Amino acid sequence: MDLLALADFNLVARHGGFGKAARAAGRPKATLSRRVAELEANLDLRLFERGARMLKLTEEGRALFERTGALLTELDETAKAIAVGGHSPRGRLRISAPLLFSQTALGKLAAGFVLKYPDVQLEITTEDRAVDMIEEAYDLVIRVNPQPDESLVGRVFLHDRLVVVASPGLPRPAGRDAVPAVTRGSMAQAESWEVTTSAGKLRLAAKPVLSLSSFIMVRDAVRAGVGAARLPLSLASSDLASGRLVSWGEVEGFETALWALYPTRRLLSARVSAFLDYLKAVFPQGMPIPMKPPHCSEMIAPLCSGMISPPV
Repeated sequence: MDLLALADFNLVARHGGFGKAARAAGRPKATLSRRVAELEANLDLRLFERGARMLKLTEEGRALFERTGALLTELDETAKAIAVGGHSPRGRLRISAPLLFSQTALGKLAAGFVLKYPDVQLEITTEDRAVDMIEEAYDLVIRVNPQPDESLVGRVFLHDRLVVVASPGLPRPAGRDAVPAVTRGSMAQAESWEVTTSAGKLRLAAKPVLSLSSFIMVRDAVRAGVGAARLPLSLASSDLASGRLVSWGEVEGFETALWALYPTRRLLSARVSAFLDYLKAVFPQGMPIPMKPPHCSEMIAPLCSGMISPPV
């Protein structure tokens, strides 16, 4: 098989069209079209469905792209590493991550990673939807409690749980009195929270008074003393440590795990491996506790100081 033709096929598949691939690579569109056509002829397979305004991978084309894209990338990175006499991660690393983790942690975490690996161009997009890693050309995705996917493998790097928190000035309810509650999502008429405290299990009656669409908005409202709320410990940890919020107990039956997922492959790129190792070093216990980026030096000391998981 012609590796150059295969590389051109992957280029077109990755960009979703001959024109886009030609502009990205600075090569003639006609050359790419001819080389892909020659590859199809040699394989006796149609790799693309060609329409007037669209280009779509066939089932065989998708299979070829999924199985060869990572190998070609690995070959290219190996050649570059040998050429420069080392194996330092380099090149573009595209990551998709959920909104809350991105807003509260990924800014400082990403900065620490790039300072450690200056030859990596890190690109992070924020979205809660399940992206298609192959079609959208992501190297790694971070997801909360993801559904099983045969095409992906990964590892848990952070466990989280819910705690009921309130402003220190908000009195705890006595007896069967309901506590004013700030909720995320649709507002119920009334609900109860099962929590575990140092004194044992407790049921709190909650009367929603405010409904907001994000956990960060909920946290800010709770800081203002509007009511109590259930928040991820990772989001509340810095406020609990500083005394801006107090914990009324841990919510039973709610635990989440953040996964770093990547396409199934025998050899990971140096960039993905480095980022996975970095996550492990930043969250050594896999729990939302104060974190310190690894290998802090004088150059990044201001970044490292006071970094809480997640930083706020």
